[in-house]
Amino acid sequence: MTGQFFRFALVGTAGFVVDLLVLQLLLHALGVGVYAARGLSYLCAATSTWIMNRHFTFTTERTDAPWREWARFLASNAAGGAVNLGVYAALVASGLPLLSAPWLALAAGSVAGLFFNYFASRKFVFTARAR
Repeated sequence: MTGQFFRFALVGTAGFVVDLLVLQLLLHALGVGVYAARGLSYLCAATSTWIMNRHFTFTTERTDAPWREWARFLASNAAGGAVNLGVYAALVASGLPLLSAPWLALAAGSVAGLFFNYFASRKFVFTARAR
């Protein structure tokens, strides 16, 4: 499990990079508001981490129904996503100069959801199923 969690954390780090890049693109290049941009960047990051976890972290636990697996991944990680988004929103809304920086709020939200998402993914998404 330790190696698997490490791979999950690596994938999460890559997902954070996707999240950050999409967030910055939406905020600065397209002028999207901070909350809408965060919702869209989260969806991009969640989809990319599902793909990476499917092919790197949980290779033997994958199901043969990718779209259903993706839907389970999004659903089972929704609580972790809610924690992630809640921490982000609270820090952005705080108005404190350091804490309200979108990139720092994004990092804090990502860490907050990491452990929950790992166990939810392991238990509900990437489980070996009889074919």
